Amino acid sequence: MYSPTMAVPLQTKYTLSPITNNIPRSHRPSLLRVRVTCSLTPGKKSHRPNHEKLVLEKRLVNPPPSDDPTLQSTWTHRLWVAAGCTTVFASFAKSVIGGFGSHLLLEPPLAGVAGYILADLGSGLYHWAIDNYGDESTPLVGTQIEAARGHHKWPWIITKRQFANNSYALARGMTFTVLPLVLACNDPVVHGFVSTFAFCILLCQQFHAWAHGSRSSLPPLVVAFQDMGLLLSRRQHVNHHRHQLTYMSYCIVSGVWNNILDDNKIFEALEKVLYVQFRVRPRSWSDQNSE
Repeated sequence: MYSPTMAVPLQTKYTLSPITNNIPRSHRPSLLRVRVTCSLTPGKKSHRPNHEKLVLEKRLVNPPPSDDPTLQSTWTHRLWVAAGCTTVFASFAKSVIGGFGSHLLLEPPLAGVAGYILADLGSGLYHWAIDNYGDESTPLVGTQIEAARGHHKWPWIITKRQFANNSYALARGMTFTVLPLVLACNDPVVHGFVSTFAFCILLCQQFHAWAHGSRSSLPPLVVAFQDMGLLLSRRQHVNHHRHQLTYMSYCIVSGVWNNILDDNKIFEALEKVLYVQFRVRPRSWSDQNSE
C-alpha cells in the first residue's frame, strides 16, 4: 500500500550530446554530465503524488584539455603580473639604493634571507587555508579556492597553465600590498625583507608548477635550484598529493618548512582550534570521512 508519507526519488543521468554537438570542440572546457533528480512527494489529502521537484546538478567528469581557454593568459592577467613585478622591483631598488646610501651592506641582504624563509611559511599557511576552508563564493579568493579543488583532482593541469594565468592573482595581491609600502617607507632593511618576501609569494605558483614538471621538461637552472633545496622539488611536493587525506606539505616556495609543520602537526592543531572556536570543519576532515 502506498504510504502518504513516502517519497519516491528517481535518478538518471544523461550526457549533453544534443547541446555540446552545437559547440565547437575548442570551446568545450570539459565534458559535462547532468544528474536529473525527481522527487515525488504525495500531498496531505491524496494518496497520489502531486508535487514534483526537478534538480539539475552540473558535474565536471573530465579534466579540461590542454588548449582550454581557461588555461591561457589574457591581457588582464599579463597586466597584473607586470604591475606586481614592477612594484616588487621598486621595493628591491629602494633596498639596494638605500642600503648603499646608508652604508648598510649587511642588514638588507639578511632581511632578504628572512623574507625568503618566511615566504615559504606564508605560502604554506595560505595554501592550507584555501585547501580547507571556503568555496567558490568566498569573496576575493573564491576562484583560487575552486582552482585548488580542481588541482587536487587533476594535479597535472597546473603544468598546462600559462605563466600569467597561473600567477596573476598573487601578483594583484602583491601590488596592492607592496605599493603602499613603496610610497610610504624608505627603510632599506624593510624593503630588503618586503621585496624578497613579495617576489617569492608572487612566483610561488610557478615554483609549484615546476614541482609538477618532469626534470627533462624544466630549465637546467630550475632543476639545480630544486636539487639544492632552494626551490620546491617534485620529490618533496609529491607528499602533498600522495597523502591528500592528511593534507601534508603545504609550503610551495622552497618547502623548507614542510617537515617542521608536518612532524609537529601544526596544521592539525590549527584545524582543531578553529573547530572548537567556530565549529568550522576543514575540508580535509570531510575528505577523510568520504573515503
